[in-house]
Amino acid sequence: MTMPRLIPALAATFAACLPAFAQDVPGAYRAIEWKLVAINGQPFTASATIDLNTAGQISGQGPCNRFSGSYEGPLPQFRAGPLRATRMACPDLAAESALFAALAEMTRAEVTGPTTLLLTGEKGGSMEFVRPMN
Repeated sequence: MTMPRLIPALAATFAACLPAFAQDVPGAYRAIEWKLVAINGQPFTASATIDLNTAGQISGQGPCNRFSGSYEGPLPQFRAGPLRATRMACPDLAAESALFAALAEMTRAEVTGPTTLLLTGEKGGSMEFVRPMN
């Protein structure tokens, strides 16, 4: 095999060996940040977002604190790893606790329409997010 053909072949072999979460995020999941609108079918009235733009990484803003961490994929398979968060106090700490508790239970992330991201868990829980309208 000549050198010009060898490089693409090696690159393809390397990409196939990468864990699925390390590969690119499907375009349907990309948004600036997804806004949380419901947990388990109940309206989420506090402000919270998540960002799945980087493969294997999750970040966002809870009602009080920014957070980040990893998730196991490939999407639509989803399981959030340990999350790191800032430690600011605010009146919405209960809503933030509900956000983090629900996120820990989610096992699937699917874009269900042009503007909706639905996270679901094995125990029947759900989190509904909408794509911000710009």
